[in-house]
Amino acid sequence: MNRKSLFADLMAQLSLGAAPQSLIGGALHSGAGAEITLIDPFTQEPLTSYADAGVALATRACEAARDAQRVWMSRSAAARGLVMQDIARAILGLADPLSQLESLVAGKPIRDTRVEVAKVAEMFTYYGGWADKLHGEVIPVPSGHLNFTLREPLGVVFQITPWNAPIFTAGWQIAPAIATGNGVVIKPSELTPITTVALVRIAEAAGLPAGLVNVLAGLGPTAGTAAIEHAAVRKVIFVGSPETGRRVAVTAAAALKPCVLELGGKSANIVFADANLKHACLGAQAAIFSGAGQSCVAGSRLLVQREVHAELLEMLTEGMNKIRLGDPLDPETEIGPISNARQFSHIAQMVASAGGTTVTRSSTPATGYFIAPTILRGLTNAALAAQTEIFGPVVTALPFADEAEAIAMANDTAFGLAGAVWTADLGRAHRIAGAVRAGTFWINSYKAIHVSSPFGGSLNSGFGRSSGTDALMEYTASKSIWLDAATTPRIAFGYVS
Repeated sequence: MNRKSLFADLMAQLSLGAAPQSLIGGALHSGAGAEITLIDPFTQEPLTSYADAGVALATRACEAARDAQRVWMSRSAAARGLVMQDIARAILGLADPLSQLESLVAGKPIRDTRVEVAKVAEMFTYYGGWADKLHGEVIPVPSGHLNFTLREPLGVVFQITPWNAPIFTAGWQIAPAIATGNGVVIKPSELTPITTVALVRIAEAAGLPAGLVNVLAGLGPTAGTAAIEHAAVRKVIFVGSPETGRRVAVTAAAALKPCVLELGGKSANIVFADANLKHACLGAQAAIFSGAGQSCVAGSRLLVQREVHAELLEMLTEGMNKIRLGDPLDPETEIGPISNARQFSHIAQMVASAGGTTVTRSSTPATGYFIAPTILRGLTNAALAAQTEIFGPVVTALPFADEAEAIAMANDTAFGLAGAVWTADLGRAHRIAGAVRAGTFWINSYKAIHVSSPFGGSLNSGFGRSSGTDALMEYTASKSIWLDAATTPRIAFGYVS
């Protein structure tokens, strides 16, 4: 079956129509705005096209979420949790077509998308378990009142997700939002909207009220801005680049709406001379080459102690030449193409202008937006390639002398998302973990992420936290209630006859 025929077959299996559409109030709606063409990143040929959702559909989506949220909150918390468990099972039942569609549209290897779809099901299971366990507390205030708090949903939240992990990020955001009783409008990247629609269609078939989660297939300046500004939306969650995140935050701030921003990173992967170099080499490859480096937590700065710098880079070069690049639908493929032409051009330009010495994997497939795994050597930590998020399979290798220099180099960046250290010295490991500015930090590991653990960063990496119990707080507000049970009210002002 050729790729276009496979695409049509997968769309039919998942009840998505012939071309991408928005999902509003349980029904598919075609947009009326500018035409958007989706390119197969492996063949570089058009796969399909659709019209931008625009302002009108954004308005309808916000209204549908507002109305459905009231229905959702009329159910008991336990009943909402059971629906989420049903959704998890339904996702697993359609894991194969979901994984194939994600791989085809986003260019991600099928071996990765299968794992990500399973993790999306796990997200609904995890947060479904939390639905009836979120509660407030009783506070012993000195006045003698009974003072207690409630955790209440915000109402409607607007979520914007990126092209590098479309279905994974959709689940990451939707599950905690609905577990806490909110309605959702979500706008995936205009380049990868389809699996998010598929995910919500599956959820609705499993019992989620129609309209509780609405998907806008379209552009940020039109549909996205309209949703941010809509009166029903109480909070904005954005996952993507710092540049776009700033614009989203400014638009939200003008409407006095808070944000959670998950932005970029330039994470330091630190290797000391006493580390197990074979393990560190495998970790370095996973940190930057898996997913073609299209990850916000990618270990894009490899800091290696001088004594073992040359040895580790030789191992890394040998290893990257064995990684299998190819068709993302091939189970043997370990690295697929870059997801889109714009990102492909950005990476190629960054590598071409980096300076220093470029060590590149010997070959890439003849077609597709492929960037070979690449090591940049001979640069300083101040170099543009060491400070700018390349978002591709490109690592800047930098030597350091001692612990103090490693910490200083790791923190000498505008980002604060992730990092790692490889060492046999447990004391040093804890010192480094405490000193490096990062929301997530690994010791003798890399990219271990789970829905139960909080995730987020600081500075140009954004603010707020997703996943874990921290996400429950982001999607709720605390209400304080005071009850005066005294026979004579504790009010020391006023007159009554």
